[in-house]
Amino acid sequence: MSARTPLPPRRLVRSLAGQLFVVQVVIVAAVVAGGAVLAYLFTAGRADDAARRQVTAVARAVADSPTVRDAAGAPDPTAVLQPYAERVRVDTGVSFVTVMDTAGVRWTHPLPEQIGRPFLGHIDWALAGETRSETYTGTLGPSVRVVTPVLDERHRVVALVSAGITVQSISARLRGPLLALVGVAGAALAVGGIGTYLANSRLRRHTHGMGPAELSHLYEYHQATLHAVREGLVLLDREHRVVLCNDAARELLGLEGAVEGRPVDGLGLPDALLAAVSGDAPVRDEVHLTAERVVVLNTSTIGTGLGRVLTLRDHTELQALSGELDSVRGFTEALGAQAHEAANRLHAVVSLIELGCHREAVEFATAELALAQRLTDRVVAAVGEPVLAALLLGKAAQAAERGVELTLTPDSSIDDGVLPARLTARDLITVLGNLIDNAVDAAITGAAANPGPPEVTVTARIDGEHLLLRVADTGAGIDPGAVDDVFRRGWSTKQDGRSGQGSGDGNRDGSGHGSGAGDRSGHGRGLGLALVAQAARRNGGTVEVGRERGAVLTVRLPLSRPARDGAGERERVAVAP
Repeated sequence: MSARTPLPPRRLVRSLAGQLFVVQVVIVAAVVAGGAVLAYLFTAGRADDAARRQVTAVARAVADSPTVRDAAGAPDPTAVLQPYAERVRVDTGVSFVTVMDTAGVRWTHPLPEQIGRPFLGHIDWALAGETRSETYTGTLGPSVRVVTPVLDERHRVVALVSAGITVQSISARLRGPLLALVGVAGAALAVGGIGTYLANSRLRRHTHGMGPAELSHLYEYHQATLHAVREGLVLLDREHRVVLCNDAARELLGLEGAVEGRPVDGLGLPDALLAAVSGDAPVRDEVHLTAERVVVLNTSTIGTGLGRVLTLRDHTELQALSGELDSVRGFTEALGAQAHEAANRLHAVVSLIELGCHREAVEFATAELALAQRLTDRVVAAVGEPVLAALLLGKAAQAAERGVELTLTPDSSIDDGVLPARLTARDLITVLGNLIDNAVDAAITGAAANPGPPEVTVTARIDGEHLLLRVADTGAGIDPGAVDDVFRRGWSTKQDGRSGQGSGDGNRDGSGHGSGAGDRSGHGRGLGLALVAQAARRNGGTVEVGRERGAVLTVRLPLSRPARDGAGERERVAVAP
């Protein structure tokens, strides 16, 4: 995932940050421009309304003035009204104040030459006694104007007054606020652009300048690779919550449902695996047992404390193959030992013949042959399953080599073809082989506690709907306080000083299971009984720990497929009274 995917030439690809910058600048500019236009329209409307109210007030004030009313009946109204109208115009800030007769002929005007000419605008409603405003183009240009009647004491219209403000004057009034509005809009656009540039610069650093298509391709490659690899991959954040978990990790850890966002201690992982995952120190090729798998764990820190990455490799098949190899190696060693013993016995027979002791030679040879044949006949007659029969014969030879007598109980009986196909030879070798190896070790180490020769007794029979595998030894037994730890990875009687079955070290395979003489384990001690419990759990079985002369371990494996429930996923260990 570290290698960058070949990308199109940079001149043809704009980065995601660059595209977002352009889009955001356009959006900010559009928002600012829209706000400016709305503000202008609002301000212009307010200015127009204010101008109408102003000219209306001026026109009515002039129309109500006694001076105007008295001058309207005078011979020369202009002489009186022109100075008065100009003073009012200047004082109120309007563009014009025009007083006219009822025919619309002007008596006053800001331009003296316009006096005596007809008023440009509508006066009909004023003659009817109403006051109205309009926008009309007169001698001073377009203006907002009001025409109102002048009434005498009898409420007759004797004159008309018009006041107005030119549109140019209104625009001049708007120029100041409009410039301020433009300045504010420009400042907002500049601030928005700078903020957008800074945000997109940071985004550009995080996306390494890649465009949307590049990011999409990278995500697709990432997902394809993540789900294609067979190794389990789990990413944890600073709080040890799951950020990512691929399909292989789900299968290896037995996880179901959504796990992203869940804390790692809420996934139901074994304690040893959880401790290794949650620790700060990196882990290198540590072997751990899950409910049904043997996994090799590696961990490392992401960046500067951003989280942890976990990789998991499945070693279940390798452990099973190692167990089978151990059995084959044991058979080979047993055959070598038997060949050595047979050679010694043959030399003894030859020497007896050379000495002329023919009868003694025949008796000696017959007795040795009968002893070996009785064990073989007993195993072959009782156990019709070839794998179990071969395993028992090989383990018997190994035990005899170490001075331990291995016997098969009379009630042992397994017909060929009775065991279902799902009870694989590997699981049977793992369960029975490790139990016998641990029992042999326990019988030897506990010989001082029990009088008589060390013995191991094996029972293999069909018990109702279950296959029963029972192994008893004459060792010191298992401490009741250690029963809960017997099937935990790393437990060992040789390690903690307690004697009895379950040492779990000294194996002949490369996995650490079993406890035969001479530990060749490549992954440490105490995997033997842990693998027994795992194989039993995988097949829906149970393991019982008891005591007679020494330790007794009994495994029951259902012949029919067991129903898997929440309880069945956990290790089921019972202690016999």
